[in-house]
Amino acid sequence: MENYSLFVIARAVHVVSVVMWIGGVYFVTTVLIPKLRCEKDHQIRLEQFESVERRFALQAKFITVIAGLSGFYMVHFLNAWERFYYIQFWWLQLMSFVWLVFTLVLFILEPLVLHRWFHKNAEINSDRTFALLHNFHKAILTLSLVAVFGAVAGSHGFQF
Repeated sequence: MENYSLFVIARAVHVVSVVMWIGGVYFVTTVLIPKLRCEKDHQIRLEQFESVERRFALQAKFITVIAGLSGFYMVHFLNAWERFYYIQFWWLQLMSFVWLVFTLVLFILEPLVLHRWFHKNAEINSDRTFALLHNFHKAILTLSLVAVFGAVAGSHGFQF
């Protein structure tokens, strides 16, 4: 297989992984968390969130690794490292930042700190804790969608 064919496959894998990843974030932000925030019983709210989170966490970890590896391969293949220095490639920088935030949260912060913190605070003040969770997801979703928009337009030659 030609090197360019591998690049095309990497791009397709990257796009599919980003669709799955950000689609999951979109679902959690716009459907799951708002639905859970309507639940009056705080214990049921927490149990339902943790049940879904357990099932989704492994998928999220896997797909962000695939997105990161395929993105790294494309930058390496194109020898495009210098693009990180130019403002017209802001979307590449933002995309990398969003990926880094998710990777840190999923692999380091959530298992070491956030899981216990969230559970403890959800039992103390469920409404406030779920509001914080929702606000974080809204912020990271907004950054993600801006990065996706910029990446699609920028990778097809649009200059911002």
